[in-house]
Parts: sequence; C-alpha cells; structure tokens
Amino acid sequence: MSQQVQGVISRAKGAPVELTTIVVPDPGPGEAVVRVQACGVCHTDLHYREGGINDEYPFLLGHEAAGVVESVGADVTHLEPGDYVILNWRAVCGACRACRRGRPQYCFDTHNADQKMTLEDGTELSPALGIGAFAEKTLVAAGQCTKVDPAASPAAAGLLGCGIMAGIGAAINTGGVSRGDSVAVIGCGGVGSAAVAGARLAGAGRIIAVDLEDRKLEWARGFGATHTVNAREADTVEAIRALTDGFGADVVIDAVGVPQTYEQAFYARDLAGTVVLVGVPTPDMRLDLPLLDVFGRGGALKSSWYGDCLPSRDFPMLVDLYTQGRLDLDGFVTEEIGLGDVEEAFARMERGEVLRSVVRL
Repeated sequence: MSQQVQGVISRAKGAPVELTTIVVPDPGPGEAVVRVQACGVCHTDLHYREGGINDEYPFLLGHEAAGVVESVGADVTHLEPGDYVILNWRAVCGACRACRRGRPQYCFDTHNADQKMTLEDGTELSPALGIGAFAEKTLVAAGQCTKVDPAASPAAAGLLGCGIMAGIGAAINTGGVSRGDSVAVIGCGGVGSAAVAGARLAGAGRIIAVDLEDRKLEWARGFGATHTVNAREADTVEAIRALTDGFGADVVIDAVGVPQTYEQAFYARDLAGTVVLVGVPTPDMRLDLPLLDVFGRGGALKSSWYGDCLPSRDFPMLVDLYTQGRLDLDGFVTEEIGLGDVEEAFARMERGEVLRSVVRL
C-alpha cells in the first residue's frame, strides 16, 4: 500500500523549492523503499532547480543520502528490511559491454526504479539522479542501495553517495595518485576538498590546494593539503610549478570545470602528468588548446564520472576508513538542517559558506 510522506520538490525553473506531501508506492520487482536518515545538499540539486539538467519538472530533489531499508519488492535477494545503506545513482546492470569487460564502474546501462513517486493529485515526480532523497522515504532500484557498517553516522556516510565520492575517486580511481606523487587540486569546495582527502589517503607527498577564497583553502588544509595557493593573489600555473621544483604536479584535478581552470590544470602538470576533470562544465563551454601541446606534453587527460567508483567496492571500504578514524567524513558536514531549510541551504552553498549542509530526518 502506498504511503504519504513529506518531501522537497522543485515545480518550475528558478522557483523556490517546496515542502509538500508526496506519495511513495510499495516496491515492485527489483525495487526498495528506504527510510531516509540524512541527505546532503549538493550543487546538482540546485542545477535541477535551475533547469540545468533537464526540464522534466516537478523534481523530487536530493540524492546524497543514507538510510534504512523499509521494504523490498520481488526478486530482491541482496537486501532485507533493516539494512543500513548508502544510496547511489549508478546501479550497474551487469550485462552491458562495460560490465561484461569487467569494468562495471563504467556501466553504460545504469537503472532506476520503474515506478514513479507522485504528488497527491497523481502528478509524476522526476527524482534527482533517480533517487529523490529530500523526503522521509524514497523508492529506488534495489541496486541503488549499498550496505555499509551501521556504526557510521548517516550525515557523514550519505555524503559518499555523490560529491565526496566524486572527489576521493577523482584522486584515487581516475587520477591513480600513488605514494610520493605531487597533486594539485583547483577548486576546494566539497568535491575539491574530498580530492585532497583522497590524495592524502593514497600517500601523495605534496598536495597543493588552489582556490579564490582563504576559507576554502583552510578547509583543504584540514583534509590534508600541504600547500595552498590563493588564485586571486598568484598565477595558478606558476605557483604550482614553483611548489614542484619547477616541473608541475604529477596529477592536477580540476574541481571547478570551466575552460580557464582546465587550461590551468593542463599547463600546471608535469610532462607525462595527468589532468582529471571532475568539475561539471555547462553545455556551452568550449576549450581551445594547441594540439601540439596536447601531443608534446604527453600524459593523460581524463574526466571522472562519479569518481569512477564502484559503490559495492568503494562505499564499504571508505566507511571502514571513516570508522577507523582515517577518513574525516564528519569534517565535510558544516551544518545539519531540516527538510524545510533546503532553500536557504542553497543560498549558503552559493555564497560559499558551507562544505555541506545535511538534511537530517
């Protein structure tokens, strides 16, 4: 039998979000209903509100979440009610060409729940990234639930569902940072600071954080940056080179995602170094680089999708590091808020006042 719960929706482009009643159906085959305990406020949710993803309004926002499985549908064998899970937005299919080649982190046919959550009048909702977790309960594909150690705080663990995993994975999975490497991270909000933390976990010898704001640079220091560069006061490329014996960094991670920062990342890496783009550009952005420089500098230019993570592999491992005190996920939680506070949380995020606001339910 369907349930009525409270959730945060976006009805129209740019309009303030609303807290309203939504209808969550019973799980069908391959689906699960999850009682949400915490959900981070991510830039992607703001992009949905602003029409930057698509125009399939109304959206049920929220996707960076942890909670407890309440019920499962037919054919679900790996979950049962009471399981503590992090929600992920890339439920791998196991059958596409990437999965068959043993690269499920690149799955080309990820899936969501078949049924739709609705408003009381029957209007179908589009859940953000197939999750919709700014709600007391949400319906997802069972494959979007990854079981982890219940000792982990929901506010911290849920952040692995998107931004923090994207940053850590950009360093470890995509960038392949290894012991002694020099790493530069351009843009030190939540994703960039997570990339700093990932580089530290991987054993990088020198970690250079770059941002326009001293507050964010201090956040990055807390997660392991050994050096900081305020890009308002210094040339980013020259500063990174100066801090790497004139050569440039082995791995440069662009957590901003605009042509200017990508060009900086390209020229701030050492010969045969790696550039990782994890910041998300807009469709209108273009890049102009001399092709001879692309050839002559060698190395690799990579983009990082969700930190190239495999949730079933990476979430439990990172939660274990958190519970062991080796990964400070709590440090990303700037504030805990209620469902009715999401609109103001968006404003604080845009002003750069928080790493993450987290809705607690």
